[in-house]
Amino acid sequence: KLALLWEGEKGEFRSFSYFALRREVCRFANVLKSLGVQKGDRVTIYMGRVPELPIAMLACARIGAIHSVVYGGFTVEALAERIEDSQSRVLITCDGAYQRGKIVPLKQIADEALQRSATIESVLVVKRTGEPVNMEQGRDMWYHELMALPIANGACQIEVMDAEDPLYILYTSGTTGK
Repeated sequence: KLALLWEGEKGEFRSFSYFALRREVCRFANVLKSLGVQKGDRVTIYMGRVPELPIAMLACARIGAIHSVVYGGFTVEALAERIEDSQSRVLITCDGAYQRGKIVPLKQIADEALQRSATIESVLVVKRTGEPVNMEQGRDMWYHELMALPIANGACQIEVMDAEDPLYILYTSGTTGK
């Protein structure tokens, strides 16, 4: 059965069965674990509307990491504030996103936000638009390259969590950020 159907703004189409979605989630969870992400760590997700967004959310949940999704239209200041609030170690973003026919330079915005945040150790970048972006050596990595590594295998044990353990950080308002 199909779990996820996605159609991009430019007419691209991708679909995932439940089996395929689980496999991708496990693969990405293993990538996160290889970067040292573990139960209780925080991961900020700043992406456009692509399948890798729910994959990243589910991968964080699978290994017990707390995720904070930041809307891909937010400013440098809003992203920097949310990274600082969450004390995230990892940022997952895209090179850019399509929004109403225009490209939003997510990676560029993320780079500017990271100049104000000292907690991010790794930035994982999904190639969406193909626009050239700055990749800082030792910090920035392409999602597709990491997913091609042997560590990104399709088997990843679920982290056992208590009912009181946090799953995600959700802001109640886009304007106040609190």
